[in-house]
Amino acid sequence: MRKYKAIRAIISGGGTGGHIFPAVSIAHKLKELNPDTEILFVGASGKMEMEKVPAEGFEIVGLPIVGMQRRLTLKNILNDIQVPFRVLDSVRRARSIVRQFKPDIAIGVGGYASAPLLWAASGMKIPCLIQEQNGFAGVTNKILAKRVQSICVAYEGMEKFFPADRIVLSGNPIRPAVSIPATAKMKEEAIEFYGLDASKKHIFIVGGSLGSGTLNRSMKRWIEAGCPGGDDVEIIWQCGKYYKAGTDEFMVSHPEVKGVRHYDFIGRMDLAYAAADVVISRSGASTVSEICAMGKACVFVPSPNVAEDHQTHNAMALVRKDAALIVKDADAPELLMSTALELVHSPERIAVLEKNSLSMALRDAAQTICDEIYKLV
Repeated sequence: MRKYKAIRAIISGGGTGGHIFPAVSIAHKLKELNPDTEILFVGASGKMEMEKVPAEGFEIVGLPIVGMQRRLTLKNILNDIQVPFRVLDSVRRARSIVRQFKPDIAIGVGGYASAPLLWAASGMKIPCLIQEQNGFAGVTNKILAKRVQSICVAYEGMEKFFPADRIVLSGNPIRPAVSIPATAKMKEEAIEFYGLDASKKHIFIVGGSLGSGTLNRSMKRWIEAGCPGGDDVEIIWQCGKYYKAGTDEFMVSHPEVKGVRHYDFIGRMDLAYAAADVVISRSGASTVSEICAMGKACVFVPSPNVAEDHQTHNAMALVRKDAALIVKDADAPELLMSTALELVHSPERIAVLEKNSLSMALRDAAQTICDEIYKLV
């Protein structure tokens, strides 16, 4: 068995869960390989990583970096005027952090918070690695690509964004609980856990922790129409914290609906996936990786409110290989539920999507990334 020496690693990035959770997975894997490894996170002051990372047991330092805002408002104009000054200040502070911590390697996971740290570290001859979760590279990682030694990606064909000789196809690190397909026993447990009828078909709608207005509107329109095509279907509907009160009120006004269970948050994602014959979801990088690892048939509705429309690129990576279906956000209220119901009643089509999505799973992403880290160190 290979021995991994203790190292000192800085991990930088954040802004969204899609950046933070892979970073934390890498950190946990490094500590698993050698508990004496020392890890310091660097994020953007005031952003969600400043809460999420300490909750996972890691130290984090914040930089005053802010990102450019695309919408033209007075607040955003004032923000954008500050950006160059905050970038310079953040790079200066990042150099100080690198000098004090003396890392063996710097790891960037995307998001503007990673730019100053990796810019500083690479300029100080520290080995650097970046991880790109999406099928369309983020601005920060594209800027950093020429300064780093290794670029770990989740999708094929990333040569159009990065130098081909530095690319490693690693996949995205995901939670162990959703990293393998569900067994028949697990499905039985899931049916019991959610109080479902085993003789019916099941759809799991997941809109993220805050919820998706589009997915929720699509569900409400279907319910208002009398749930056409859903007599033999039960639904687990994760509406999100932001929409929970409105969804509660809506469901109270439709007491005739018996086969829909709605939640603001799903704690046991493994069981929700296991119960589902079909999943309806946004197509953030981590979610797509979970869908592949679990081998689920999914209808993706990419969010249009993300940089470079990367959720569409993520979904299309599967759609092109007949591993998922896609419905545009604008078409979802009209088409989403009919598309999902047609799929859930087609076991042959489900089997094809499950087989093809499973074939795209890269399960050992965290280990692959850590092996690349040790090569550089």
